[in-house]
Amino acid sequence: MKKLDVSWDRGVYDRTGYLFSFAKSLGLAVKCSPYAEFAEDIIATSGFAFRMWAAEDLCPSATSIWDFDGQKPWVENGGLQCGYVGRYWNMDQVEEEKRLAALEIIKESIDRGIPAVAWDLGVPEWGAVIGYDDDWQKLTVLSVTGREEEMSYDQLGKGEIPILSVLTVKGRSTKSPEHILKDTLRLAAFHLNGMEWCSNASGLSAYPVIVKNLRESFNPERSWNIEYYLGTYGGLKYFAHRYFAKMNLMELARLYENVYLLWQQAFDLKQKEDLNNVKVRSKIAELLEDAYENERKALEVISGLTS
Repeated sequence: MKKLDVSWDRGVYDRTGYLFSFAKSLGLAVKCSPYAEFAEDIIATSGFAFRMWAAEDLCPSATSIWDFDGQKPWVENGGLQCGYVGRYWNMDQVEEEKRLAALEIIKESIDRGIPAVAWDLGVPEWGAVIGYDDDWQKLTVLSVTGREEEMSYDQLGKGEIPILSVLTVKGRSTKSPEHILKDTLRLAAFHLNGMEWCSNASGLSAYPVIVKNLRESFNPERSWNIEYYLGTYGGLKYFAHRYFAKMNLMELARLYENVYLLWQQAFDLKQKEDLNNVKVRSKIAELLEDAYENERKALEVISGLTS
């Protein structure tokens, strides 16, 4: 049996408690690795600080409908080397092969002292695998809900949404900070312009979908969904601000600081006030519209830097 002494308290900053679970899990893995200095940056340099997806009904599953195979190249964009195993829909014929391959890279990662990032650990979100026991055929996992749980080897990839996705951090590359920045700007522009595959509104197009649910098509039953979206995406903007400040791109750092603070104000207002009050909804919508304008300006700056 091998188990790492790891909890979410060792992870990256999560002001809302809703930080996108892949970014939260990745940040924890990197922070517990020999490459801890990448832990904040990687959320931006992998492009996730700029990613947003929004279903028309604000279903939380929109945050998990994108190209999972992008994880490895996106994270490696940030200067890390990764292992990855994925098995998706209509791949039943390789289920056992992929599950065994995923278990292998999980064990190798834990033997290196680094948690593995995996899908659907207790709930259909990303979490961290922090231990394994071959005798009992059990994994020790951290669910994004905060619980430490056990999962049988056989259940890996067979959760509520039965697909397999495991990412591990194996090392660092020789990619220069300048090269990382150049490619990060391209990743950011590509997603903000809605160019990555997704069946829902993505990038800047996610804003009007969320605002619509606050203005003309408000449904009280979606109140928690709105809180989830505000906390998930607002938390990500913090890392865009921090990365651009570190790289001395001060105009982008200022714009993303504005974006982050506006999302945070919207989240705080949602938590403190009654969303059934039309004035509260209107104020939250205004904050998001201001955030949109700042992020739209940021995209113009990014486009200018990448042209």
